[in-house]
This record gives sequence, structure tokens and C-alpha cells, in this order.
Amino acid sequence: MKIAIVGTGYVGLVSGACFAEMGLDITCVDIDAEKIEGLNAGVIPIYEPGLEELVRRNVEAGRLHFTTDLTECLPHVEVVFSAVGTPPDEDGSADLKYVLDVARTFGRHIRKYTVLVTKSTVPVGTAQKVRAVIEEELEKRGCKVPFDVASNPEFLKEGAAIKDFMSPDRVVVGVDSERARKLMAKLYRPFLISNFRVLFMDIPSAEMTKYAANAMLATRISFMNEIANLCDRVDADVEMVRKGIGSDARIGNKFLYPGCGYGGSCFPKDVKALAHTAREHGYTMQVIEAVERVNEQQKGIVFEKLQTALGDLRGKVVAIWGLAFKPETDDMREAPATVVIGRLLDAGAEVRAYDPVAMPESRRRMADLPIRYAQTMYEAAEGVDAVALLTEWKELRMPDWTQLRATMRGDAVVDGRNIFDKPEVEAAGFRYFGIGK
Repeated sequence: MKIAIVGTGYVGLVSGACFAEMGLDITCVDIDAEKIEGLNAGVIPIYEPGLEELVRRNVEAGRLHFTTDLTECLPHVEVVFSAVGTPPDEDGSADLKYVLDVARTFGRHIRKYTVLVTKSTVPVGTAQKVRAVIEEELEKRGCKVPFDVASNPEFLKEGAAIKDFMSPDRVVVGVDSERARKLMAKLYRPFLISNFRVLFMDIPSAEMTKYAANAMLATRISFMNEIANLCDRVDADVEMVRKGIGSDARIGNKFLYPGCGYGGSCFPKDVKALAHTAREHGYTMQVIEAVERVNEQQKGIVFEKLQTALGDLRGKVVAIWGLAFKPETDDMREAPATVVIGRLLDAGAEVRAYDPVAMPESRRRMADLPIRYAQTMYEAAEGVDAVALLTEWKELRMPDWTQLRATMRGDAVVDGRNIFDKPEVEAAGFRYFGIGK
């Protein structure tokens, strides 16, 4: 079975490599010639554990190919996945330019029955627009080539994307024809041999499922951050509260960890896009809009705690541990670190930073900011007044507190992810500032 996947970001590249691992013949397409040249040379443009080896193995096996030209592989494939970006516009809506560009190329060049599957996160109603573009292009050609449009939203966690793809807890597929349903069932059967859980539904429901899932997870995060902020004010311990409510089977303990806000490529833009879709249809999603407001406010909580710990920040030196929005990725999109660092510099503080993976990305994104990067967590902390942890990388979770205390000038530790043991930190001579603790 031959497949084309357009877009070589997190979703497209991981999907292509995993499909190839299952024996399918995959061609990954991207208009970025430099990226494709790099992939053909074995250069992986993103950090994802296990991805480099997976790509290398399947390229060597002849199952995974990279090209800039979708038209050259279209005649040979049965399915085309569209995994291109849908960046947010200023009003929060998803920009469908690249999605519709793929549809346009598809309509101009298909010669036989082919299914175009949208894997990008897109608003409800996008499939109708995609279908209209394809039909328009076919009409211009004066031919009637059969095709179907489907929706297959991804549910991959950065840092665990390969595991999520190879062992999914569910695969959501939106179709409107039996022919497309059978083809998609055939495609996914190898992944779900022991637990065949492809959830087929209508296309609008599949499109909505992706947004609803991310919005629910984002809501749980913002809810716990609100609870943590109140715990700080009433002298309660949010960790005890979290365990208490998470023990309720109706609630569960997933995504109930307070911290300094969520970031990344999915939650922020998807929450905005869902709220925008509602407004377009004359409805205000008050909970979802509040989730976004709470999260934007929460990104500043570490800065506020640093102000509490150090007072006037002019001339103070702060070490930032962790720059990526979460561990096991170099993704800094909407990362709390960008907010904290910006505010610290505006307040006159000096910033030193360390991240196991994301420092090259930080240098690219914040090239104009006077950040000093360190090679180790302890080097970053030399002579600083405070250390602030923003990303819970494993190597940052159990510092040598004695070594750190001898290294630092000050004694403030701000734990933006609540991973340190407060009594242990304080016993080493530090002042500890957590979230809701």
C-alpha cells in the first residue's frame, strides 16, 4: 500500500516513519527544499525520542522517501494525508491556506480514485471547503475522477509521539462513504491487531473530536492552576488537594498537575480556534475562553514568585532551568519560558539559561535577547540569586542541593512544576517557592 504524507513537521514525519515501520511505502512531501534535502541526508529537523533511528531504518529499507513534489507520487498512491500547518490568525482562527493548497494540488493532478485525509487540526467544516476546492479543480480539468475526503485527527504527545502512534488508545476517522471507510480500516488494522479500536464517525464529528479533546485537557490544567493559586492564599497544599480529587474515579489523576501554564503547538492554538469557531456560529464558549485567559495569566506566575523572593529585580541574576514547553522536545512555541525571560529582562534582571535540548531553538527564537546559555544546570546557577525551574526534564528533577547551595549567591528556588521536595530543599538552606504549596 502506497501513501503520501504532505508536511514533515511533528505529525507528518512521525506518521510517515511509523507507517513505513509497518511495511507501507511512504513518500513524505514538503515544499521546504532545504528540509527535504536534510531529511534525505539523514538530518531530522525536530527532536523526538527514537525518531532519528526510525527514519534511518526505514529509509535504508526503501520504504520511506522524501520529495518536494506531490505531483510525482500522486498517480501511485491510494491515500494522501494532509499534515501541513494550521497557524492561528490574529483573531484566533486557524489559517487553512496550506490545507487548501494541498487540496488544490490534489484536484489538479489525481488520475484515479484517491482519498485525501486531513490529519492537521482543522475547524469543523474544513472538509467541505477541501471537497469544494478539489471539485473546482476537477471541473477546470473537465474530468470526473472519483475521490473521497476524510478526517483523521492526530492525538500524539510530543516526547511520546512514536509510542502514541504505534500503540494508539483510539484512532478517530471521519468518513462519508463506505469505500473510504474500508480503505481507512485496512490502513490502520496492523496497528490495532490486539485491540481494533478505530472509531468511525461523520467528518464534522471527527473534526470536533480533536478540538474537544485538547480543550478538555487544557481545561483540567487551567482548573488546577486556579486551585493552586487559591491554595497559596489560604495556606492549603495543592498536592494534597490533587491527590484527594484525583482519587475520585469520576475525575481521575491525569492532567491535574499545577504549574506555570501550558504551551506547545496544540493546546494554545486549538483552544483559541475552538472559541473562534463558536463565535462564528453565534455562540460564546465561556469556559473555553476562561481557560485561555487563566493560562496566559499563569505563564507569569514564576516571574511573580521571583519578585516575591527577590524584591526589586534590577541587577539580580536568575537561572532558568528548562526552556521547552515540556520535557522530551525542543518545541518552544508558546512556552512559559519565553514569557518569564521577557519579563525578567524588562525588569532589569540578568538571565542565565539551561535546557538539555532546546537551547538551539531558544537562540533562534530569542536571538535579540541578552540571555547567557550554560552547558550544565550547575553552570547556569553559578553566582545567581535564584533558580527557577520551568521544564521538568528528568536530569533537573533531583539536583545536588549541597552543590547548588555552594554555587549560588542567593537562596531562592522557584519550582514552576512542583517537582522538588519542599522540606528537602529547605533543609539544604534554600527558600522554596512552589505553585500552590
